[in-house]
Amino acid sequence: MPDPLSAASYAERVDFMVELAQRLHRYGTTADRLEGAITAVASRLGLACEPWSNPTGLILTFSDPVRATGMRDTTRVLRLSPGEHDLHRLAETDRIAEQVLAGALDLPGALEQMRALDAPPTRAMQALEVVAFGLAAASVAGLLRLPWLDIGVAGTTGLLIGALAVASQTRPRLASGLEAVAGMLAAGIAVLVASLVAPLNQNTVIIASLIVLLPGLTLTNAMNELTGQQLVSGTARLAGGLTTVMKLAVGTLVAIQVAALLGLEPQVRGSRPQPDWIEWIALALASLAFAVLFRASRRDYLRVMLAAASGYLIARWVGEVAGSPAGVFLAALAMTAAGNAYARWWHRPGAIIRVPGIIMLVPGSTSLRGFLSLIQQQDVGAGQAALVAVLTALAALIAGVLFGNLLLPPRRNL
Repeated sequence: MPDPLSAASYAERVDFMVELAQRLHRYGTTADRLEGAITAVASRLGLACEPWSNPTGLILTFSDPVRATGMRDTTRVLRLSPGEHDLHRLAETDRIAEQVLAGALDLPGALEQMRALDAPPTRAMQALEVVAFGLAAASVAGLLRLPWLDIGVAGTTGLLIGALAVASQTRPRLASGLEAVAGMLAAGIAVLVASLVAPLNQNTVIIASLIVLLPGLTLTNAMNELTGQQLVSGTARLAGGLTTVMKLAVGTLVAIQVAALLGLEPQVRGSRPQPDWIEWIALALASLAFAVLFRASRRDYLRVMLAAASGYLIARWVGEVAGSPAGVFLAALAMTAAGNAYARWWHRPGAIIRVPGIIMLVPGSTSLRGFLSLIQQQDVGAGQAALVAVLTALAALIAGVLFGNLLLPPRRNL
């Protein structure tokens, strides 16, 4: 049986590589892993490729050694939106690429299968995503052992924010201001309940309600890219994450100031009365919510949930003995090594384990809490303390990722 790649033209190979690169970018692959994957695949297709990736675009330069000088170089410049993690489509794209390289699938067939992944989400899928927003918010409040009223307010607000997020997918104007609108909604509901119903852990409820929109994973990926000398991509991603925090904080503070002008006086308390068993239930539900939000395949739900729970528990138990930074470091190391092992021996993207494994370790909530404290209290010291906490958590997390890759080096870029 002839190898399908041997009959593929130069244009077909380039088109396949461009499609593959766009999809890896769209599904949340960081610059270093994307460039490594594209370079490796291009080499096996008989092409030389110089990729350049950043959060909002790709530049791909191809060269075919067997073609004449002047006819063998092709450059594609692609303007793209920042990617979002989609573990199902990432795994399917990886499977299609592996079939092409194994000679089991020709390039036109591969392009057809990739484009079939673009089917719009069904109403049921959108409804499930909205529920996952609410479930994640309520679960985070449960992990913090907040009172039942606080958990209910966070979960209800999370549902409303989830509906906004789904609506923004087809409304560009709403998408550009989603974080600010969500911040206003979360703070407005919290202030109303604390003023008219009963006291709340106000800022903690607001942060739990916004947990899905917090850019902790973006900040982590940015620092990871910077340490890997992906300076342009890392700087751009870091700026994007900080801008997201700012928009969330601005929306929150606008709602709080409007409530003050209306004469509302929220009753704020610091209370965490829940027993230990609530935390276990909340952890299971949070893991399920993140499996939905990362759009994992149904067959991967259990893997994603176990990874998310394992990362949290390692950080929690080690943190109680040796301090929070040590817990974050060891959890990141363990989950990175586990993701590399999964990719190495099961021949599937390690992101299925690695991404959910570190999601509960990222410092997004700390950054937002610090920003709110700085503005509300007009206290530079509070802002500095929050900044130190964010940097400490990021340093521990990035160190864990780096040492995890050293402990068990990845053989696959995804």
